[in-house]
Amino acid sequence: MLVLGIESSCDETGVALVEATGAAVPVLRGDALHSQIDMHQAYGGVVPELASRDHIRRVLPLTEMVLTQAGASLAQVDVVAYTRGPGLAGALLVGAGVACALGAALDKPVLGVHHLEGHLLSPFLSADPPEFPFVALLVSGGHTQLMRVDGVGRYELLGETIDDAAGEAFDKSAKLMGLGYPGGPALSRLAEQGDPEAFKLPRPLMRSGDLDFSFAGLKTAVLTQAKKLGPELDARKADLAASTQAAIVEVLVKKSMTALERSGLRRLVVAGGVGANKSLRSELNAASAKRGVRVHYPELHLCTDNGAMIAMAAAMRLQAGIQEARRVYAFDVKPRWPLGELQFHG
Repeated sequence: MLVLGIESSCDETGVALVEATGAAVPVLRGDALHSQIDMHQAYGGVVPELASRDHIRRVLPLTEMVLTQAGASLAQVDVVAYTRGPGLAGALLVGAGVACALGAALDKPVLGVHHLEGHLLSPFLSADPPEFPFVALLVSGGHTQLMRVDGVGRYELLGETIDDAAGEAFDKSAKLMGLGYPGGPALSRLAEQGDPEAFKLPRPLMRSGDLDFSFAGLKTAVLTQAKKLGPELDARKADLAASTQAAIVEVLVKKSMTALERSGLRRLVVAGGVGANKSLRSELNAASAKRGVRVHYPELHLCTDNGAMIAMAAAMRLQAGIQEARRVYAFDVKPRWPLGELQFHG
């Protein structure tokens, strides 16, 4: 079974083809990705209308690239999958519209995929895929969640952010420091040159007794510290970046280890864009090694939004028999779609 996946939830256009055979983990046959970072930099953030228009320009050429890469034709595709939500409404409509049009033209079934489920299952694309059950730390631009994952579609929310997500804390702190867009990666690069203990910044909810997160207070503390530094900010920017990153990472690691202890599980999966952060990976690896826990990550190029995770999630749902792809080409999108609402029997 060949599954074509289309991702267009925000500012990356991703297309991929995976092959599923029997009960084996699906194999990635080809993938292509276009990032809109250069286009949005001039505005300091994502402009939804521009994002949608760029998806329209990119999605079909990327599809052709993927099929060439895989040595396959459109006629050989068995299922067309697309990101149904969450994300920017206009951007989601582009991917959904193209996927359903392709399905109708080819007389092939289509399947709408939850974007976060794509991230959650993306480590299965790696050279060291995990096994169920596991605890998942989902850390993307707008989401920070801890989940217990017992199988495809079998997710239990253990904790989530009550305000800003970790990715937002990175991005907003970077903006306060004048680091431009995208802020998170810029802050992480600058942090490598700084002292993580230079400033005492808060670790919100780290000792709350639950598995929820809060990063809005940290952002406020960074703003306060930046104002205190005044003209000295430029000279101390690397230290402030390192201290900010250290605070975020410490909270993520502490909560993840607590989730493992409470669940009794010995396997941790990290997914989402923030999962590419070097400091987070280093601290999680060290903490996991002390506890005899296995930790799994997606390949670095698959941490951000991409078509491979959408095709993989669709293929795994179909393999598990918990959802059917259908020849129904009327579509809708769900810009706000909590993962908890994803039905096991979709």
